[in-house]
Amino acid sequence: MLIIPAIDLKDGHCVRLQQGRMDSATVFSEDPVAMARHWSDQGARRLHIVDLNGAVAGRPKNEKVIREMIKAVGEKTPIQLGGGIRDLDTIEGYIDAGVSFIIIGTAAVKNPGFLSDACYAFPGHIIVGLDAKDGKVAVEGWSKMTGHDVVDLAKKFEEYGPEALIYTDIGRDGMMTGVNVDATFKLAQAIKTPIIASGGLNSLKDVQTICAKLAPEGVVGAIAGRALYEGALDFKKAQAAADKATEKPVVKPPAKE
Repeated sequence: MLIIPAIDLKDGHCVRLQQGRMDSATVFSEDPVAMARHWSDQGARRLHIVDLNGAVAGRPKNEKVIREMIKAVGEKTPIQLGGGIRDLDTIEGYIDAGVSFIIIGTAAVKNPGFLSDACYAFPGHIIVGLDAKDGKVAVEGWSKMTGHDVVDLAKKFEEYGPEALIYTDIGRDGMMTGVNVDATFKLAQAIKTPIIASGGLNSLKDVQTICAKLAPEGVVGAIAGRALYEGALDFKKAQAAADKATEKPVVKPPAKE
């Protein structure tokens, strides 16, 4: 089970939002490159980087600093990157620069054909990002809700062969109220694709709960943000706890029809 530090970029700064609201940004660092090095030096086995401006604009907006972060840690620490990625050329450019995984969120919902093409063109590099509230999917930096059921969409996207799926509960993201275990469990039971949980991770107890209840269902990681930056969660202790809790190989049972 990976504990994955999140670095959200807004106007070139490292920030955290509450429930995805751009007007709720708290700046935690003026130097995202240094922050990437920090988590890499702490032993992170993957970083989660999001271009928040890009997610809203529909095209990369923090590419310069992202490329600097890739140069700083990309060879040592794999990076999964999302936010405003809407075409194959952008994906190719980031992968060529050293990004390990590209997260496709809004574009997957609005244009499933693009997701299919991306999975075909870049096998092993595409992660689907599904952000939801009360079981319904949100798009465009969480600014718009859709009528799509998150489980139904996940089943559809699974057919394209993504490497993993990130499930974020918008209502809990940045609120430090704990991961939505029940909703994540429901989704994990419905599909075979590995899932990375996101939104609300707050304590070692949360980590232990995820490992105990969700890892057996195919949840392979959890993204941590505000709790790390505000000191509620110690990264090294969290990863150590996750490693200890998932020492035994986890074999996921078949997805339920």
